[in-house]
Amino acid sequence: MRILLVASAFNSLTQRVHAELRDRGHLVALELALPDGSLTEAVRRHAPQLVVAPMLRTAIPEEVWSAYTCLVVHPGPVGDRGPSSLDWAIHEGAEEWGVTVLRADAEMDAGDVWAAMPCRVPPVAKSDLYRGEIADAALAAVLLAVERFADGSYVPRRQGPTARVRPYLDQGVRRIDWTEDSTRTVLRRLRAADSQPGVLDELLGGEWYLHGGHPEGLLRGRPGELLATRAGAVCRATRDGAVWIPELRARRLPEGPPTFKLPAVLALGDLLPPLPEHAPPVLPDAGDPARADTWTDIRYREDGAVGFLGWSFPGGAMSTDRCRRLLAAYREACTRPTSVLVLGGERDFFSNGIHLNVIEAAADPAAESWANINAIDDLVEAVLTTTDRLVVAAVGGNAAAGGVMLALAADEVWCRSGAVLNPHYRLMGLYGSEYWTHTLPRRVGPAAAERLMADALPVSAASALRLGLVDRVLDCAPGAFATETGALAARLAARPATAARITAKKAEQERREAETPLAAVRDRELSRMRRAFDDPTAPYHTLRHAFVTKKRAGGTPPHLARFPAAKGAAAPFSSS
Repeated sequence: MRILLVASAFNSLTQRVHAELRDRGHLVALELALPDGSLTEAVRRHAPQLVVAPMLRTAIPEEVWSAYTCLVVHPGPVGDRGPSSLDWAIHEGAEEWGVTVLRADAEMDAGDVWAAMPCRVPPVAKSDLYRGEIADAALAAVLLAVERFADGSYVPRRQGPTARVRPYLDQGVRRIDWTEDSTRTVLRRLRAADSQPGVLDELLGGEWYLHGGHPEGLLRGRPGELLATRAGAVCRATRDGAVWIPELRARRLPEGPPTFKLPAVLALGDLLPPLPEHAPPVLPDAGDPARADTWTDIRYREDGAVGFLGWSFPGGAMSTDRCRRLLAAYREACTRPTSVLVLGGERDFFSNGIHLNVIEAAADPAAESWANINAIDDLVEAVLTTTDRLVVAAVGGNAAAGGVMLALAADEVWCRSGAVLNPHYRLMGLYGSEYWTHTLPRRVGPAAAERLMADALPVSAASALRLGLVDRVLDCAPGAFATETGALAARLAARPATAARITAKKAEQERREAETPLAAVRDRELSRMRRAFDDPTAPYHTLRHAFVTKKRAGGTPPHLARFPAAKGAAAPFSSS
């Protein structure tokens, strides 16, 4: 079918629906619902058989929903209505939730139900939940609704009279009372506001939005007091404990420039008083009780012959500092007596490459861009040149640009079925680095590598497997990915053939180095990147600023707004 996606932004869920519908042979185009654009005219121009709205903040005009079947994804169970559905679920401590696909109607979220799927609500941040359990349920509901629509015999069911319409969850409800609220309450409020809009709070004489929250088991202090720093985050005391807050965003003044999220320590700058840096060791230490009950963004553990080096960076962004600390941890992990080393987080983002927000905030963005790209290149090079063990990239969540290339540096790439990969750079005006010209063609072939870069479309896990971008897809819930990865890694380490693979790996690396030195690959890529960094008129700087400050798009990107030719409908990487 010709399916038009209508969305407020090409966000993670919209990308996943876009990729999965293409996988199933549908012709898919996108139209952004923008205040200055005419959605009615755009839909008429596309003449779709079906309209699907995976993420829409505004109402579909009557001229559209009265003429076309328009299916809207609502991140709540049947009967739930309102703009803050997921926020309320976390805020109130719901353990079970759901996603409903309903027909657009005159009243928001009140249309007939085409499909509904339940899901769990684990104790994670809203953005993690949205990309995980909610996205899984939404995708299943959308596919079922599309199938029912194509069949032509399904009659959607009306919603009952027991609808629960809830208002926007504003800052008055989100507010934290540091003297009265328990750690559990504080964490729930922080998680319900991540990644937007954050929790507005007063800190060090200013107003800040707090983003993200993790429990701290040992540090204590006066409620509201800042206790320590770690990996760019600040630790703040609650009534009965403490929490780590990784990111802050200054409240925007009415006539001031746009503000954006930054690591908390960087955001506070000179306002931050001297605080102890509590940085636990990355590698395991059985005698250190502080490791078991605290947060850190990089962790290592071992299980027999398998090492697991995991990380959790907000937004998947890897700043210069994060890359350098992760490289140090990787080198240390490589000193351990393991035969398999698994890289990746337990769930959510694997990596989205360099940290555009930190770059934008730098006194010299060009210099910070250069430092950041070299730091992530150093990390990728270390993985590529590891020859004394097998390295597995465990991609439990989405990955993009340099994050995809970090995964491709490993010997094997294991991917959760719900992950979406964006292995391209051009939408940020960059040629790309991280040795992509070495690893991507080697995996998928030169022609497919060129199409992936040129088309700049999201790739589902299933398509990545067919293409050879990944080696294994694990069809499991987000919370089960780490366990399944661990079991597979243990079996890999126990295979008799693994020792032979490690021996052969060294010889193969030496052969490739003689044929195409990695230094030459890096120099060639970085020369192109440096030109973009150092040229203040290069599109990269404008595109980065627009991305970081969430500037509203002027229109739908042309490569998304066109239906592909019917001849290539079944090929997820055909030109559009």
